[in-house]
Amino acid sequence: MTEFKYEIVENVGVISSNSRGWNKELNFISWNDRDPKFDIRDWAEDHSKMGKGISLTKEELIALRDLLNSLKL
Repeated sequence: MTEFKYEIVENVGVISSNSRGWNKELNFISWNDRDPKFDIRDWAEDHSKMGKGISLTKEELIALRDLLNSLKL
């Protein structure tokens, strides 16, 4: 199994929490010493474990924001 490293540069905020104590968070993360990206995924309370997620560049995050703002909810 290939090891990888990450650094949470900025914790932007918690989107939701579940009954196991994990939080779905938006963070700004550097993966394997690369430029940081915005990242949405579930995290254990101490950030020692993570679930599957998605990483977005600033441009992709802005496009997602615009799409969400256009929804008629």
